[in-house]
Amino acid sequence: MTIKQLRAFLAVAQTLSFAQAGERLHLSQPALSLTIKGLEESLGGRLLSRTTRSVTLTPEGETLVPLARRLLVDWDNAEQVLRQRFTLQLGQVGVAAMPSFAANLLPIALKVFRQHYPKVNVTVHDVINEQVIEMVRNRRVELGIGFEPEASDNLAFDSLYLDRFVAVLPADSPLAEQEKVSWGQLLQEDFITLQRPSAVRLLLEQHLAVRGERLPVAFESHQLATIGRMVACGLGVSAVPSLCIGQMHEVGARCVALNDPVIERRIGLLTRTDHELSIAAQAMRQVLLATTDQEATLATPKQA
Repeated sequence: MTIKQLRAFLAVAQTLSFAQAGERLHLSQPALSLTIKGLEESLGGRLLSRTTRSVTLTPEGETLVPLARRLLVDWDNAEQVLRQRFTLQLGQVGVAAMPSFAANLLPIALKVFRQHYPKVNVTVHDVINEQVIEMVRNRRVELGIGFEPEASDNLAFDSLYLDRFVAVLPADSPLAEQEKVSWGQLLQEDFITLQRPSAVRLLLEQHLAVRGERLPVAFESHQLATIGRMVACGLGVSAVPSLCIGQMHEVGARCVALNDPVIERRIGLLTRTDHELSIAAQAMRQVLLATTDQEATLATPKQA
């Protein structure tokens, strides 16, 4: 049983005339007769009684009429929904992004995406880097944004930009007046950091451990905004990706270039290599690639 056969059957059932049904469907009467015959053979019995003067429905044909109508309505609705999704007049996409990106650059990309595709729904999951990777791997989202992971067989990574850590200082700190500070200077102060298992925390600790240094942790928090406020209140200093500079300034802290060592890591898009992205996710990916690099470059302080 095919959609073509159902449409032909309904046309005959509604007009009770092969001639009129053929005109409506732009089919010759022999072609229409063959289509109806094919439907009857596939179902195993006659649906129409036809004489030289009239066409009537058999009891089985009368049973099929409402069923065929519902099937065709469902088919037309499905066809419309898929067309809308393919043309991005409808759709949805899930994005998991680590907080530093979700709170700073992602809204800029989402604004551009919304201007182009206002009917596509976007769900944003603001989670730590490890959860971003897990959500992509488990197909809970199509797109993830986080640090470049270790080599993986089922994850693809498209670099968006290279992020560099900057010092976060109280506005009245003497260090805030400098163009740059060293890690040696920063580690003389009480340090405020993200709690484990934050990838930001682990990355800093790994780089400093190579030099035989440790973070003098005085306060810990799950939220970057809280860390910024703590620093602004004079409770200590911190280091965050340069992506967060605007966020830190908004809460009253100051950011200064940080070197000796310069700590940096690539941030990019994570997708599964064995999963083709939906049309909506492909569009979101293109917007992120087009908008993020420029914004990230503007946010990164120059190293002397």
